[in-house]
Amino acid sequence: FSTTGNFGFGIQEHIDLGLKYDPSVGIYGMDFYIVLSRPGARVTKRKRARARMGLKQRVTKEDAKKWFVTKFGGHIRT
Repeated sequence: FSTTGNFGFGIQEHIDLGLKYDPSVGIYGMDFYIVLSRPGARVTKRKRARARMGLKQRVTKEDAKKWFVTKFGGHIRT
């Protein structure tokens, strides 16, 4: 988890996701990177009337961890 609430994880083998094994494809892994934001974050990205986002509007590391555990029932290793 980063300080801005982004996080990533990897899967060693794609068959861990419940997919059938296809010998022509083989076994491959994949990495995921998730960027969390709240509504209103677009004000920092838009071209016209760009503004700064307030501190309360930003996603923190603790917010991201709490969201991950409640939404997916995940376990976080330190």
